[in-house]
Amino acid sequence: MAMSLEEFSKFMAENKGQRKFKQSVELAVNFKGIDFTKQDNRLNIEILLPNGKGKSKKIMVFATDKNIVDDARKNGIEVVDGAEIARIAADQARLNSLLGYDLFAQPNLMPTIAKALGQFLGPRNSMPKPLLSGINLGAIAGEASRRIAIRSRGKYLPTVHTVVGSEDMEPQKVFDNITEVMNRIKGKVGQNNVRSAYVKLTMSKPIKIT
Repeated sequence: MAMSLEEFSKFMAENKGQRKFKQSVELAVNFKGIDFTKQDNRLNIEILLPNGKGKSKKIMVFATDKNIVDDARKNGIEVVDGAEIARIAADQARLNSLLGYDLFAQPNLMPTIAKALGQFLGPRNSMPKPLLSGINLGAIAGEASRRIAIRSRGKYLPTVHTVVGSEDMEPQKVFDNITEVMNRIKGKVGQNNVRSAYVKLTMSKPIKIT
């Protein structure tokens, strides 16, 4: 990364505390030489940030199986009964609220979810992940505040955006998160295919880091 920790720390100090809410630290990466119209070239990477995002992330599970429901509730995970799916599809406020969660679903509910909610969740890269056999809901709950997804949006946009921390985190920890994300992206597409990368707080101007 071209930007040093000292430069990044100065940027954080100059921009934090400027708003009445806790701002996120956001990373934007621009690519070159990649044809994103080809499905094989599109990005879909899940990353566990070494130092978390600085904000908690809620989890929701669509389920009817009693064992899954009980396990989810034991781990503080919100549960939506499968019978509610059609009603959610007809309620815009409830649809919008889904975007605030990491979504998971009992596998046999995935076709129903795709039919009822896919048109809304699909374009936003927010479709639930199926709860395949062996998935540990306790581990999912514990990793929620660290997990991010790097996904291509649209067929022709050579850029991705993600949250890498919050303004009240130590600059070193955010810097390490950014380094991890950049390394994972470069490992996927190759360093020469990264045109540039910028960091900003929610309401700040961006600064180029590479």
